[in-house]
Amino acid sequence: MSAFLEIMISILLLIGGAFTLIGAIGLVRLPDFYTRLHGPTKATTLGVGAIMVSSVLYFSHQGDLGISEILITVFLFMTAPVSANILAKAAMHIGVNTAEHTRGNPWDQ
Repeated sequence: MSAFLEIMISILLLIGGAFTLIGAIGLVRLPDFYTRLHGPTKATTLGVGAIMVSSVLYFSHQGDLGISEILITVFLFMTAPVSANILAKAAMHIGVNTAEHTRGNPWDQ
């Protein structure tokens, strides 16, 4: 394996790990349900995507095409925003409150 490919895979793994960690911290630290949706749907999706791209690069160099990693990445990028949207709509429907100073809070009007 070439040094450039190893460096590229390592960088993608570090970026993926950093975004996944930031998403997990956001899930724990953000104040209400609606803002907590951003952690797993934005940062963690990007982090897992970077990890999967590094896996595709590694296994494609080994001789395997990596179809399963590509399918996982595609389905992750398709389902994460849709599930977050459905969760947010369901929360709005049952009346989950936002944090006190959230902009666009429909209960402040």
